[in-house]
Amino acid sequence: MANMEKRIRKISESILADYAKGRTIDKSTGFSGPDMDAVIDILDKLQKILFPGYFRIKSYHYYTAENNLQTLVEDVLFNLSKQITRFIRFLPEYADKDYRTCQTRGQELALEFMSRIPKIRDLVDSTVQAEFDGDPAAFSKDEIIYCYPGMYAIMVFRLAHEFYELNVPMLPRIMAEYAHGKTGIDIHPGATIGRNFFIDHGTGIVVGETTVIGNNVKVYQGVTIGALSTRGGQKLHGKKRHPTIEDNVTIYSGASILGGDTVIGHDSVIGGNTFITMSVPPGSNVSIKSQELHFNEDNKPDSKPKDLKQAETWFYTI
Repeated sequence: MANMEKRIRKISESILADYAKGRTIDKSTGFSGPDMDAVIDILDKLQKILFPGYFRIKSYHYYTAENNLQTLVEDVLFNLSKQITRFIRFLPEYADKDYRTCQTRGQELALEFMSRIPKIRDLVDSTVQAEFDGDPAAFSKDEIIYCYPGMYAIMVFRLAHEFYELNVPMLPRIMAEYAHGKTGIDIHPGATIGRNFFIDHGTGIVVGETTVIGNNVKVYQGVTIGALSTRGGQKLHGKKRHPTIEDNVTIYSGASILGGDTVIGHDSVIGGNTFITMSVPPGSNVSIKSQELHFNEDNKPDSKPKDLKQAETWFYTI
């Protein structure tokens, strides 16, 4: 036992010595940073505000929607103000400000955000309608709200985007990455996205920070709307690096559309697995050249496996 205590003490001393190297990861002063769990809780409660008839907090036992909503709004405002106060200290202009100044600004930003809830709900409702109209597998709008990962990812984007517009640091990225982890859909909160945005299936979709997407756009799984190159690193910060997708465009699975100067014209259809780095005129139908099927030598193209053993070796490549 004594030997084990010595070994533990030695390990602790070596880690403490490593903390003294002055790197970013070595920061060990009193913790005053954001609370990740609190942010996720706020996001969960905002979902309840957006969809009052679908999600509720079971600990609230009020009998009227008005009382329930007021309690929920007060709860979110209190905790959101507290977190924003911590977040804005990452801004250079607030780094040296006293806590009271940051707190006042945090409350102002929280109130401004909450005043935008009706606007956010209108945009979210447009997605519910677009998902229902565009997906024959949808049994009802209720199913979309409860079950569709694209719906959840877009909802979180709408919330995070408002914080991004209000110049609240880090908070919108935490929200976006939480949704990314839940759905496999990565939408940067800085993107600009119009009404009736529809994500079908969704897994593997990436939408970059400076992307501009118009109205009535439909995107399938595995689509990347990204930067052509990021080799410039921080020198590219603030520049238009991602494409513009105009109104009424459909982008099928696996397509990659890259570059800040790339514009996909309105009413275009982008086929699956295409790789686009230049602009496409309106009304285009873009697809890759028809692929050929190549069969192994043991089976001619019109032959079929005669038994299970042969079926195991019968294959083709594209």
